[in-house]
Amino acid sequence: MKYIVLSVFALLLAGCSSGLRFDDSYTATGQNSRVQYIVLHYTSTDLARSLQLLTEEEVSSHYLIGEAPATIYRLVDENRRAWHAGDSQWQGRTWLNSTTIGIELVNQGFYDTPSGRHWQPFAPAQIDALIVLLKDIMQRHQLAPGSIIAHSDIAPQRKVDPGPLFPWKRLADAGLLSWPDPTEVARQQMLFSASLPSVQWFQEQLARQGYLVPRHGELDEATRNVIAALQMKYRPARYDGEPDAQTAALLMVLAKMAAQH
Repeated sequence: MKYIVLSVFALLLAGCSSGLRFDDSYTATGQNSRVQYIVLHYTSTDLARSLQLLTEEEVSSHYLIGEAPATIYRLVDENRRAWHAGDSQWQGRTWLNSTTIGIELVNQGFYDTPSGRHWQPFAPAQIDALIVLLKDIMQRHQLAPGSIIAHSDIAPQRKVDPGPLFPWKRLADAGLLSWPDPTEVARQQMLFSASLPSVQWFQEQLARQGYLVPRHGELDEATRNVIAALQMKYRPARYDGEPDAQTAALLMVLAKMAAQH
């Protein structure tokens, strides 16, 4: 019996060493891409340092887009996980490295001076390249508008990238995400100017958008950081984290837009 068992084991090993054979003539309909979102970042440094950090250190990203020229570097295969999101959450999903594609844009971010904080604008050619890349990714993974999010959306307590100068409206004009109608926002703002909702309302509406936000009804620093993240995207002229009438109007319009989809 001992020799029979050994013989069978030897045959199994021989089969494994010759390679597995698969029949791919059937394909299941119950499937979709593992990719749920695309997360946008800036690198906070120049191209050479960005390439070094994203290829030789622990942090990584699927793509890096330079400034001039706006070269697209593919650093991690989309089928593999890049380490770009860190401790993150969006729409109830946590640790988003596993379900996202990370895109880094070479950009210095901001620097502080006695006169205030200054942000570096994004090069137009860089955004042109980004839009082409985003359209390709979204088509291949069948992602809906709204799947493109900021690092500051998924980690508002510790990240601000891609910052208030990132041109989200250009992405909306390219059909990559929905944008609140300014006329409707203005109408809602007039209504909220008469009576501003409670902090609890703001927290609930932010949570509906996907943010991880406290729900205790207090205007603490964590809540202000989340409000500022929303403002940087939809109202970059002022992102002070203040729960004002215009921010309430934006949240109301965004909620109505989500309900229609």
